[in-house]
Amino acid sequence: MNLHIKNDSGFLALGVRMVIGWTYFSAFFRRTILANKLDPELPGYIGEKFNHFLPNALGIKPMIQYLVENPDILYYNMVAFTIIEGLVGLFIIFGLFTRLMSIGVFGLAMGILLGSGWIGTTCLDEWQIGVLGIATGFLLFLTGSGRLSLDNYLLTKNVAFTKKKWFAWLGSGLLPIRDRAFSKVVIIGSFLIFGLTLYTNQVFHGGLWGTLHNKSVKPKLEITEGKLDKNELSFDVFRVEGVDVYGAWIIGIELKDEQNNVVVNYTQQKLATLPKQAIDNYYIAKIKSGKHSLIVPLGAKAKLKLNTSTIQNLPRGTYTLKMTDISGDSWEHQITK
Repeated sequence: MNLHIKNDSGFLALGVRMVIGWTYFSAFFRRTILANKLDPELPGYIGEKFNHFLPNALGIKPMIQYLVENPDILYYNMVAFTIIEGLVGLFIIFGLFTRLMSIGVFGLAMGILLGSGWIGTTCLDEWQIGVLGIATGFLLFLTGSGRLSLDNYLLTKNVAFTKKKWFAWLGSGLLPIRDRAFSKVVIIGSFLIFGLTLYTNQVFHGGLWGTLHNKSVKPKLEITEGKLDKNELSFDVFRVEGVDVYGAWIIGIELKDEQNNVVVNYTQQKLATLPKQAIDNYYIAKIKSGKHSLIVPLGAKAKLKLNTSTIQNLPRGTYTLKMTDISGDSWEHQITK
């Protein structure tokens, strides 16, 4: 092997280029070829997966909430997102406009990190994917593609546009930066990415100090907006933690008075047969009645409206609403009448 090949950083990054390219292209491949994950009416719709990111997203939570509240806009964004992933991945694999595509890798990985970096039941899965994607995107921007790339083929064929200054910034070849400035770019960029890695590791998982935590291990519900009005008990329920592929299974809803007496009791059987009009969902991920319980997916939020004549005759006071999961975990909310 000659000295030129040994010093061809783009060629040395070939393995990274292949793997990161396939990582993004395979997302397009899975959703369009292996299965139809872009149909809102079918199980596994990517929009619902996107909804799972909502509860603990960092910085981009308002954007995610807007999209899941507007299904049509969400659909077009999911299609565009999938096409972009496919193009970025394919171009990276073939080494075409490598530096431009590396910016795409960086941006897509940043979205994964901020949106779903808190999700991962075993190895902090999404956080690792996000930070490694950002680091590899930065690396590929610095190196470009060397041998075995379309960028290099175009350069060796002396195609006219490869002689333009912009091609070095968007394609491959030597970056038009002085050596001293280039060193600063590498050092500053690397430490900024390392800082982002440490910061998100702490925010999402407590990975630097304090109590190590994983919000994907067990479900957690937030209950708000509880009201007792005539013969209706209504409240909002939002599932903010737990495994993204596994619902919370609610087997009991109770309302207790100040003496701890149960005045309203929705059993497992009642919850499994709740009418659709009793559940008013806010987002794409839907709370719904299942075969044996009320199913609450990750990121789902709905207003439950339970009608019972018992409520109409209740005296004024403070009542406790309790929801119980099949695991035995429960969550409470105070309601004043």
